[in-house]
Amino acid sequence: MTASKNYELESVEMRQVYANTLMEMAKENPQVIGLEADLMSAISTNKIIKEIPNQLINTGIMEANMMGVAAGLSLTGRIPFVHTFGQFATRRAFDQLFISGAYAKTNIKILGSDSGVTAEHNGGTHMAFEDLGLVRLIPNCHVYEVSDSTMLRYLLLKVEKEHGIHYIRTIRKNAVKLYPENEVFEAGKGKVLREGEDVTIIASGIMVAESLEAADILQQQGIKAAVIDMFTIKPIDKDLIVKYAQKTKAIVTAENHNVIGGLGSAVAEVLSEHCPTPMKRIGVKEQFGQVGKLEYLKEFYQLTAKDITSAVEEVVRTKKD
Repeated sequence: MTASKNYELESVEMRQVYANTLMEMAKENPQVIGLEADLMSAISTNKIIKEIPNQLINTGIMEANMMGVAAGLSLTGRIPFVHTFGQFATRRAFDQLFISGAYAKTNIKILGSDSGVTAEHNGGTHMAFEDLGLVRLIPNCHVYEVSDSTMLRYLLLKVEKEHGIHYIRTIRKNAVKLYPENEVFEAGKGKVLREGEDVTIIASGIMVAESLEAADILQQQGIKAAVIDMFTIKPIDKDLIVKYAQKTKAIVTAENHNVIGGLGSAVAEVLSEHCPTPMKRIGVKEQFGQVGKLEYLKEFYQLTAKDITSAVEEVVRTKKD
């Protein structure tokens, strides 16, 4: 991932954070089991298998079967952490996740990596723009999209202790550093990263850094934008959304996902029921994925700070009208 101009990339990749945290949990708790669908090198768990040989299983390229194995392990008291690319964890294995996982009230932690355009050269078949929408539909499922390594580590350790289905959406490589190592992340509680009175930008994942850069641009135009990292997609922070809708009277959402079903939909649902507010959604619109480098893909799908800035300018004009 290329950093926004005012924000630095972390030295550690997100996949290394996942592998190291999984190893740490497994060493401390023999019930923790990592499951992979032939993507161990992609997520760096191949580097830890010698450390936890009996707690890391490669099921092969059989994601639906892997989800069933995870459900079975859960029923024996194990704590399965399932990793594969986001589209395979959701689109391909949705029935198994829904029935064998959630319906059966099992305890499965899922890491969906290579989210959205960060799949880059893996192309359209591997570029999930719908995974958040799918897992949001599952009753009692917790859904997160992480924005940096501090958050990823915290949430992995957090969900180990919590029963149920937890889906964590992430990129695999370097993220922009946003949080100190001691930051706390609560389910249902978004993070206000910047205050503003004219508009609120609610973002997740890689779009948080783009939103902060957009806020810098807007500041030069005399528009003060608040920026919220809504990493907790479900449960979503209704109170925070309503508070800032009432404060700024204009909302823009930004996500590396289809505008249908993900963050934008979740925020619109809250506003429509509790505080109708002028709103624009930045995200993928009626398009499939494709092969390309990240910067090209962000431009193509209009997922840049410039696109957020334009949406803000439009919604602020609507507010004044």
